[in-house]
Amino acid sequence: MGSKAKKRVVLPTRPAPPTVAQILEDVRGALAQDPVFTALAPEDLPGPSRRTEDSEDQQEQLYQQSRAYVITNKRLRQAREELRQKREHLQLAGQELERDISQVTQAALPGTSATSSG
Repeated sequence: MGSKAKKRVVLPTRPAPPTVAQILEDVRGALAQDPVFTALAPEDLPGPSRRTEDSEDQQEQLYQQSRAYVITNKRLRQAREELRQKREHLQLAGQELERDISQVTQAALPGTSATSSG
């Protein structure tokens, strides 16, 4: 009951947001060491020319990775097709082998059962 009885504190109204001109003036007047500019900037990038080089390096790296992906993907598709053909060949060879075994068994034991032992 005590918490509901507290008076609400009236906050002052918010100031109007700065204009674009005021923001630009503030940014232009800021020092290079201002935490706003240094907190998010990578330390190993001294200037815009380095950023351009890094961007180009990154683009080249992505291009090379994409090429490697495409080449590897083609190889995998070829390998999959070769394996499919080999599997079919092995299945046919297995069926032929089973037929041959059956023929040999029938020829070797024409009158006796294959499961009987002497």
